[in-house]
Amino acid sequence: MTAALDGIRVLELARFQAGPRGGMLLSDLGAEVIKIEPPGGEETRRHPPMVRGQSVYFSVYNRGKKSICLDLRSAQGKEVFAALVPKADVVLENFRPGVMKAMGFDYDRLRVLNPGIILTSVSGFGQYGPYRDRPAFDSLGQAMGGLMALTGQPEGHPVGTASSVVDRYTALHATIGTLAALRHRERTGEGQLVDVCLLDSALTMVEIPTSYYLATGAEGGEGGRPPYRTRDGWVVIAAAGREMAARLMKIVGGPDDDTPLAGSAPAGDRRAKIDAWCAAHSTDEVCAALHEAGIPAAPVRTIPEVAKDPHLWERQMLVKSEDAIAGEMYLPGATVKLSKTPARIGPVPTVGQHTDEVLGRLLGYDGATLQSLRSARAIA
Repeated sequence: MTAALDGIRVLELARFQAGPRGGMLLSDLGAEVIKIEPPGGEETRRHPPMVRGQSVYFSVYNRGKKSICLDLRSAQGKEVFAALVPKADVVLENFRPGVMKAMGFDYDRLRVLNPGIILTSVSGFGQYGPYRDRPAFDSLGQAMGGLMALTGQPEGHPVGTASSVVDRYTALHATIGTLAALRHRERTGEGQLVDVCLLDSALTMVEIPTSYYLATGAEGGEGGRPPYRTRDGWVVIAAAGREMAARLMKIVGGPDDDTPLAGSAPAGDRRAKIDAWCAAHSTDEVCAALHEAGIPAAPVRTIPEVAKDPHLWERQMLVKSEDAIAGEMYLPGATVKLSKTPARIGPVPTVGQHTDEVLGRLLGYDGATLQSLRSARAIA
């Protein structure tokens, strides 16, 4: 069955998470994503946690891609990359701003090689601005974007999220930007530069309190929503509308107050009544009673509980994948369910698995040429 992005080819020069996850999403949708790794492989191949010698971290973000090993520090390696650019639709990179130019492959050079090329650049702080040259990882985006200050208890210290949410948001923005650029090129024939960064993505997570502050000079508008302890666990309750809030107060014996409870934690007597009611019931009892009343509620689950959820398995959000190193791996499925062009989850490539195939197919390199490049250590 044809996938949505069949015929689109991406050259990926990315490592760690935000860039590779963007490439993964494009691959899931059917693009041929050629991951260009240095000899020896991208460093997250050795990033924990490991399963039977295979990095789970690398596997999750690089499934479905093709791997070629190319030394972009060498003149011959650069020549090979330059020859690949006219065969591609997109170059996806997440170096610090300026590195692509230092290598000789900034957007101005790429569009000479291929006027329709799209360069999607993922960085910490963007291609311009006072912070442009700073390195960054997810935690810096959370810190500088204000997300850490809003996470946790109001009087406690700043708390980072357990997963790299800023990286994931940035990967989504990189994918959306790339798809928009492909649509523009379809209409005009023109490529363009797509610039996304961690800090911009982090701001989208605090957009309500930031907009509120700029309008009023006051902090607020959104805050932490701690869970409620039950007799045997924890639950989250989201009585977002006034009618829901009123029904919740009636159930727990609280005051006649219909202020929605989704935007911030309830205070005073309302919180005390909810706490007491939840503590007197099991998690299942709390969720059943609130569901019956049309109030969203859910248990706080552990990873083992999530991994065994039949709903997620039915929706193919957890899939078994054959793996050349580990034998088999369990990987996340595709979050976008397309009825006519379903996403596909491919295997994790080994280091340089597709070097000869890709260079032979796209550039016409024969065995002697490949051996010469390999002897010169331009490819591996």
